[in-house]
Amino acid sequence: MWWGGRGQSFNIAPQKAEPDMGSAQRTGMLESRSCQLGRQLATGCLPGEQILAWAPGVRKGLEPELPGTLICTNLRVTFQPCGWQRSQETPLSSEYDFVLVNIGRLEAVSGLSRVQLLRPGSPLKFIPEEILIHGRDFRLLRVAFEAGGLEPQAFQVTMAIVRARAQSSQAQQYAGISLSKAGQSSGSRKPPIPLLETSEDWETERKKQGAKGWRVSTVNERFDVATSLPRYFWVPKRTLDSEVRRTFGHFRQGRGPRLSWHHPGGSDLLRCGGFYTASDPNKEDIRAVESMLQAGHSDVVLVDAVDELPSLTDVQLAHLKLRALCLPDSSAAEEKWLSALEGTRWLDYVRSCLRKASDISVLVTSRVRSVVLQERSDRDFNGLLSSLVQLLSAPGARTLLGFQSLVQREWVAAGHPFLTRLGVTGASEEAPVFLLFLDCVWQLLQQFPAEFEFSEFFLLALHDSARVPDTLTFLRNTPWERGKQSGQFNSYTQICTPGYSQPLAGNSLNPQLSVWDWDLRYSSEQILQFHNPGYDPEYCPDSWLPRQQPSFLVPGPPSSVWLFSRGALTPLNQLCPWRDSPSLLGVSSRWLPRPAISSESLADQEWGLPSHWGACPLPPGLLLPGYLGPQIRLWRRCYLRGRPEVQKGLSAPTISGLQDELSHLQELLRKWTPRASPEDHSKKRDSHTILNPIEIAVFFMGLAEGGLG
Repeated sequence: MWWGGRGQSFNIAPQKAEPDMGSAQRTGMLESRSCQLGRQLATGCLPGEQILAWAPGVRKGLEPELPGTLICTNLRVTFQPCGWQRSQETPLSSEYDFVLVNIGRLEAVSGLSRVQLLRPGSPLKFIPEEILIHGRDFRLLRVAFEAGGLEPQAFQVTMAIVRARAQSSQAQQYAGISLSKAGQSSGSRKPPIPLLETSEDWETERKKQGAKGWRVSTVNERFDVATSLPRYFWVPKRTLDSEVRRTFGHFRQGRGPRLSWHHPGGSDLLRCGGFYTASDPNKEDIRAVESMLQAGHSDVVLVDAVDELPSLTDVQLAHLKLRALCLPDSSAAEEKWLSALEGTRWLDYVRSCLRKASDISVLVTSRVRSVVLQERSDRDFNGLLSSLVQLLSAPGARTLLGFQSLVQREWVAAGHPFLTRLGVTGASEEAPVFLLFLDCVWQLLQQFPAEFEFSEFFLLALHDSARVPDTLTFLRNTPWERGKQSGQFNSYTQICTPGYSQPLAGNSLNPQLSVWDWDLRYSSEQILQFHNPGYDPEYCPDSWLPRQQPSFLVPGPPSSVWLFSRGALTPLNQLCPWRDSPSLLGVSSRWLPRPAISSESLADQEWGLPSHWGACPLPPGLLLPGYLGPQIRLWRRCYLRGRPEVQKGLSAPTISGLQDELSHLQELLRKWTPRASPEDHSKKRDSHTILNPIEIAVFFMGLAEGGLG
């Protein structure tokens, strides 16, 4: 989706008229349409945007088909239905907009069998009758061009899209677009949530979590420890900044152990990168490393974040297969579609992430301990698991503001490489780990609908915003790049960590804007849909768990170190890899002894309840999702957006939406009912007889009519 501000004007590049376009009447009609188009777009546009070409056409694939105009600019491709105008009050412009970097595939069609895949810079071999734009966000725009002398315009707009995509990919960067509506407001704009760019923001969040044994470190304030880390983070209160600097130097990319979340019962969830085994720490450094990992606890659990999870290559391949399968022109036969879906492995990876996050939640909740998430880079699956653990364990993270703060802290501030992972730079390391996380969150919404304040539509908005170049939130790989671009620190020189990219050049963005400024892009009615009407705030985020140690949290054994692998805990002799024998952080997990998978759940093991007692009683506020078989479902509203016929019946968010779906179902029923013999309804049915589609429709109509009253 795309949006524009008010008061900006488009620069409309005139299209060349062909000598055989027709009579003076045809020319006058084209000029009139061009002027009308310019007036329409001038009311809601983006600064610096220029129309490259346009052509009248009909959007197909929807009922009814929509006549309108396909427009290509230097920033996006958009389709405007006839008679539709961009609202001056609603920043969200249209569901028909495709950012150039969001176009995954472009196809030109002529006749029934002539199809050309248009890559950036490739020539068009014929005048297209249709054009298909496949979005990376699973949307599809299919436009058929009008005939009768307008074929050259169809050719021009198609080639304009090809050239604009080529120029966009050559730049390999987007400086972002300042939203003009925000620029018109007077004074400074307060962010909807703390962006964690100041030490005060971190201190406020620390107090909110009740992490009394921790403090805000300023050792990375100039990014001379690690450019991928935030300027501020939490370290044990008794650890000096000089010790922090030395300790972090023994971790890959300088990403040493630091606090992600403090459990109200006393446990701490930490995250860090892999040990830099080539370093040669002295005894004092080793003691400092062990002290930071223990975080004041006698019980320490080391968790290999990538153990039994997909690789980045696996995630990317599964996402590509899923996108290809969900397109309307998928080659998979209808009867084999579910098998093809299983073959993508996407749902398997969602299942693996939820299972591992559930186990870690039990580790954090069952005993007072330090749980350390370790990943070689500390920038992908550490953020995914840490975020899911907090969603499962802390009701406050399930509120709308709490979830936004969680994403800002564990993904944006923690240095997840959005620009690379989402493929904006064209790098080979593309892997949509963040989108995998959003799918996991959607699964939780389906299993626990009353536990989350935000809705599926909020997740969709966040999913789509990840690929739209409007703010710096998802347009940089590190906090250093965001701060450098927005001019937050121009008074001193930053020390660059080797292996990191230089800050991207481009026009300066408003540093006060973030993806969380939803009112700049969505109307108040749309923002209302972000809220889950079925949310039941049974637990108050500030008092859901007493600050003193509850009975279900028990101290761990004295000076115990554990490795968590394959659903079981294995004792370790040490924390650091520089002593007599290797530990988890120093050696790849595949070289460690693998314990057999336990037949008991980790919750039963941790709380010490025999398996024949049944499920153990869960602490208040803890969610343990199901991840077996059909418990993991396809996010249809997101992935099947290119197939509108599938969207019918997907629980519309409003009563009017339900009424529209009911009308559609009644219309289908009227079409099918005459084909059924009246005797079919009078026959007594055996309990093993399968209902036909008509009876299923009647059944759901009865439910819908009863629900609507």
